[in-house]
Amino acid sequence: MRILVTGGAGFIGSALVRHLIGETDHEVLNLDKLTYAGVLTSLAPIDNSPRYRFVKGDICDGPLVAKLMAEFQPDVVAHLAAESHVDRSIDGPGEFVQTNVVGTFTMLQQTLGYWQGLDEVKKAAFRFHHISTDEVFGSLGETGFFTETTAYDPRSPYSASKAGSDHLVRAWGHTYGLPVLVTNCSNNYGPYHFPEKLIPLIIIRALGGEPLPVYGDGSNVRDWLFVEDHARALRTVFETGVPGETYNVGGNSERKNLEVVHAICAALDEFSPRADGKLYSSQITFVADRPGHDHRYAIDASKIRAELGWEPQETFERGIGKTVRWYLDNRQWWGDILAGRYDTSRLGLAKAG
Repeated sequence: MRILVTGGAGFIGSALVRHLIGETDHEVLNLDKLTYAGVLTSLAPIDNSPRYRFVKGDICDGPLVAKLMAEFQPDVVAHLAAESHVDRSIDGPGEFVQTNVVGTFTMLQQTLGYWQGLDEVKKAAFRFHHISTDEVFGSLGETGFFTETTAYDPRSPYSASKAGSDHLVRAWGHTYGLPVLVTNCSNNYGPYHFPEKLIPLIIIRALGGEPLPVYGDGSNVRDWLFVEDHARALRTVFETGVPGETYNVGGNSERKNLEVVHAICAALDEFSPRADGKLYSSQITFVADRPGHDHRYAIDASKIRAELGWEPQETFERGIGKTVRWYLDNRQWWGDILAGRYDTSRLGLAKAG
């Protein structure tokens, strides 16, 4: 198949592209704007493949998207391009509305025009796969799980923008008949994760001897999904999922944030002990909580398991070990990012002005 991936230089997008080029015979066209979080070196392992092509461009650029559709003739659009960091959405929500809502609208409109021009066989086989987040569902209490029928209750500018894009995708499916798929995933982690997110941030700050910031008391809970497991899930959905359906993708690995930080510290203690003999956990520092910080997310992934046969292969403990080792072995990848565009400082304090 020919797969147009938007946001393929981002964390999850690059994992999907590497998986598709490395594990299938599919052709991939990667459209990415290369914002601060788009990192082309994340695609170095497959960059020379004749089945891979990269185009720098904005999903809000309708004429460009239409041109690429006409040239590449995709069988699948895997739409991952999005602003994704909650803290940044608190500081600057406008970019999130523009990329996540307006960008998704543009992709839908251009895809619809392309799809309507296909013959009946290609029309029936085509898929528009929108990749979203569990954050659209809001916050859980101590028990229960998000399912595909959980009501939406977004609490941050980021999750509200993703909820809006989810609704647009489903509307284009219902109104125009576009064969759409939606997946909502839990927190991803793994190699090539941009340093602003919790797990790589803690690894990098720990190695730098800096304080390890934990929001509030560290009791907020997330379900963690190894990014390579997610890439397999996405491929499974657009290859075998039923148009119009939603599939939740989770790692079945609920952890409190403080537990995650301790797990990272323990892995670093094993693989790269501090020169002074102290434990990395001595660097943990509790900081003021994120404004509107959702308490708990947890995914029920039984539908994708039962209907499509996917389940996560990586345990959290193994995944954290692999991730820490990768950051230790690939200091140049994240060192270049820190040198050029991100200094690990605190974001999302909701200050006016």
